[in-house]
Amino acid sequence: MSDATTDSLRQTAAQLLAEGKVSLVVGYGRDNGTPSAAAVFVRRAEDAARLLFDALCFPNLAVYLTKKEVRDLAAAPQGGQAAAPSRKIALVVKGCDLRAVNVLLREHVIPREDIVLIGVRCAGVGEPRLDKCQACEVHDPQGCDVAVGPPVEAKPSAERRFAAAEAIEAQTMQERWAYWRRHLDRCVRCYACRQVCPLCYCKRCIVEKSMPQWVETSSHLRGNVAWNIARALHLTGRCVGCGECERVCPAGIPLGAINQKMAKLVHDWFGFESGRSPEEKAPFTTYAPDDPEEGIL
Repeated sequence: MSDATTDSLRQTAAQLLAEGKVSLVVGYGRDNGTPSAAAVFVRRAEDAARLLFDALCFPNLAVYLTKKEVRDLAAAPQGGQAAAPSRKIALVVKGCDLRAVNVLLREHVIPREDIVLIGVRCAGVGEPRLDKCQACEVHDPQGCDVAVGPPVEAKPSAERRFAAAEAIEAQTMQERWAYWRRHLDRCVRCYACRQVCPLCYCKRCIVEKSMPQWVETSSHLRGNVAWNIARALHLTGRCVGCGECERVCPAGIPLGAINQKMAKLVHDWFGFESGRSPEEKAPFTTYAPDDPEEGIL
């Protein structure tokens, strides 16, 4: 990623804040000195220099759009003002992040008029590039209010699209169970996967409900399997494959393979890919007489 991308991002953010078009910019920074970038929250034009974009900007910042604390920060007065001149939030998004925003818009979780999307033309993150980035088809995010960075020429690798799921599909049923038993037995139920997911925005998660208790809360194989199945079903037809759940898992569980398998089924059955646009008609929330019945029988 070139320095020109960071320069353009900073200029765009500073202008939006100086003109009062937004009251908060949520972007990437490295205030804590760590190699990987993290979210930073910029409210003044002169602080736009905190923003950056490079190959270590992993997080999907769309997760912050549903946080009450972030909305409150955008509305809070500053500099002696009685109220913020605008309550709009500007969000820096890569192509994969934009797909998550599209799902939030499709599900009417956030109003489009309350956000300004700063799209970053991205060739992929990670050194070397992550598998998801090598299969990505949205290096140039479309539908943003403004885009920064030079054009990207990157051809998606189609064979990597469902590679993790297909590798497990090639195993016997006994091998699959041994594989998942080995991985899910390590789950400590920290719920980092849930917290980092932009599409896990329920005010009260199923694992926190005790009357009735659908999912056992103890960290053992039975409860861990139930939790991961519940989460996979909740994300079916919604997950955009940003990979954040797997990236933050302290136990190193291949959660992306679970989501990828569900996405592959939805693609094969319905020809659907989540997050392509906010107007898309998603499976399980729409109906057509010629829908296949394999998924409900």
